[in-house]
Amino acid sequence: MIIACATTTKLLSETANSIQAVMACEGLRRCGAEIQLFVPGAGDISFDEVRAHYGMHCEPFPVTYLRSDPHLHRMDFTLSALAAMRRIHAEVCYTWTIQLAAAAALEGMETAYEIHDLPTGGGIRWFDLYTRSRAPKKIICITKALKNRLLAHFPHLKEKDCLIMPNGFSPEDYESLPDLAEAKRQMGFHPERTAVSCSGHLYEGRGSELFLQLAARFPEADFHWFGGTPDAVEHCCEEIRQNGLNNVTFHGFVPRDRLPLAQAACDVLLMPYDKQIAGSGGGNSAEICSPMKMFEYMAEERCILSSGLPVIHEVLDESCAVFCEPENPDSWTEGLRSVLDDPDLRRKLAKAAKARSAQYTWQKRAEIYLNGRHHA
Repeated sequence: MIIACATTTKLLSETANSIQAVMACEGLRRCGAEIQLFVPGAGDISFDEVRAHYGMHCEPFPVTYLRSDPHLHRMDFTLSALAAMRRIHAEVCYTWTIQLAAAAALEGMETAYEIHDLPTGGGIRWFDLYTRSRAPKKIICITKALKNRLLAHFPHLKEKDCLIMPNGFSPEDYESLPDLAEAKRQMGFHPERTAVSCSGHLYEGRGSELFLQLAARFPEADFHWFGGTPDAVEHCCEEIRQNGLNNVTFHGFVPRDRLPLAQAACDVLLMPYDKQIAGSGGGNSAEICSPMKMFEYMAEERCILSSGLPVIHEVLDESCAVFCEPENPDSWTEGLRSVLDDPDLRRKLAKAAKARSAQYTWQKRAEIYLNGRHHA
């Protein structure tokens, strides 16, 4: 069986969409599926470059580059991808692009459409057309909350056509990490100071302001933020200077093969989300998100502090994380103080999160789809 995967996100990007799509393909490949990935571009990126950039561990698979003019609203990509899928006799079209999902389904092809947010604008009509088609299909939702919202907005959508597949992580990235002390040494962190960190972009709603407030309230600890564009990092560094903080470092982009070590060098890992979370394209994902860093944090076996957003509770609970009120510095101060003062609690939470992470690898994720393709 050939699964043709297609995404309009470009390769070697640092956006969550790009990383997620490639790692979803890795999961399918590691399950033994024969896949081919179709992406926009000129075809001058080798698979070895893709593997290195995303930290992949699977066997190679073909990547085909197709022309895609953004002014044509993905229709040229859709038509080119469909033609290419016919040439390779693909049995399944697995895509993150609703126009392609709808077009493939109208041709009678089996499809899997992975959706990370409610459809908007013209996407609503395409999604409606897609879900009404009679071709075999699975709508892959990253959270139960997203599935429920889709069912409420599209009454004709059949629940049996939906699969819940949260994001994941690659276990190999976390199998040979040093202990906390050695990780701090390798990262150049102070060996005797507590390290608190957050990973990810610095988009609106990711909690950078609260992060700085915590740093001001805990001068005895060092605060590290891994990720962010150069402009966003410079803006945060200016705030550091204005507030006279000397215990905060914004590291900017950290290569994926080094990020696990950076996180391993920290005593506490934060997810300080606001009540509204923007992505690379804006919007608000606070009610339906499945943050990849959450699963990476769990795999690190480090204590996690998270905003108590309902969707986060689909994966984490009080046995493996401490929850704080979004946008409430006092709640976060109390939560952070509780774990800094109790090393045994930190270890207990970290161990429980590590154990739970085993069910959230990219391969386990792909198995949900492959096992659920023909089941209601």
